[in-house]
Amino acid sequence: MSEAFAVPSEVLRQVRRLELRTRRLVDSQFAGDYRSLFKGQGMEFAEVREYQPGDEVRTIDWNVSARMGRPFVKRYVEERELTVMLVLDISGSSQFGTGARFKSELSTELAAVLALSAVRNNDRVGLLCFTDRVEHAVPPRKGRRHALRLLRDLMTMKPVGTRTDFSVALERLGRLLPHRSVVFVCSDFVGDNLERPLSHLAQRHDVIALTMEDPAELVLPDVGMARLVDPESREMVDVDTTDPAVRAWFDAQIAAEQAARQKLFGRLGIDEVLVRTDTGYVEPLLEFFRARARRAHGAVRTAVRPVTSSGAAA
Repeated sequence: MSEAFAVPSEVLRQVRRLELRTRRLVDSQFAGDYRSLFKGQGMEFAEVREYQPGDEVRTIDWNVSARMGRPFVKRYVEERELTVMLVLDISGSSQFGTGARFKSELSTELAAVLALSAVRNNDRVGLLCFTDRVEHAVPPRKGRRHALRLLRDLMTMKPVGTRTDFSVALERLGRLLPHRSVVFVCSDFVGDNLERPLSHLAQRHDVIALTMEDPAELVLPDVGMARLVDPESREMVDVDTTDPAVRAWFDAQIAAEQAARQKLFGRLGIDEVLVRTDTGYVEPLLEFFRARARRAHGAVRTAVRPVTSSGAAA
């Protein structure tokens, strides 16, 4: 947990600018889709009553109906509020970006949109930032003031660790979230040992993976000899980026990593939204809201891919 400190006036001005910029998006584009998607997702069982014309067939309680000899349906009531948790990977690889911004800057603005959408709908929202340790955690609460506190914390965060360890972060979430919640995990998901912690999280919560990508991570730049530095381990390697064998190996590695990640998320029932530093988050997030709202109950979840400047899916 980060220590308490006085917030410089410039940081407060940056928080205010971020709020104004993202609030316009929330008011004009995200609020309605957010509410229609997540409100009503949390339902509590109320009672069983006899079937009436117009009731949905999927609400029929077949066990009770068989015992009584006539159809009965389950009645649910919507939970009045939702808990949204924003989980941000702020390890060394998040401090990378060759587009308009770093991945960390993109995830901060994305978190701002989600936090303001949540408080706009009177939901609780919390924050957890992690590297190979939990760097900062704020329990879910309601209200604009609380949301602005989260934005301030994100904009002043100075992580101690550089590596990534999902297990320590998701273990802390178990204590912060006693009830089923919507959990947005923002990361590039590069690393080992992802399955076990994500599996445990997805069993208890509705998990959405916000995968941060930068174009330079997907296509090796052809710049001749280059020294590459791992932002987490600090290991260095000299690479001839013009070598066809090196480029083929790089392409194969990227394709394998993407396929493994998508297979993992599909197996765990985790939705994925791919967000790139060069194209932003607005269209991918809107498309995710709309695609998920259209999806039939129980359908296989798929990744929402960002749109490039040419209009094609990345």
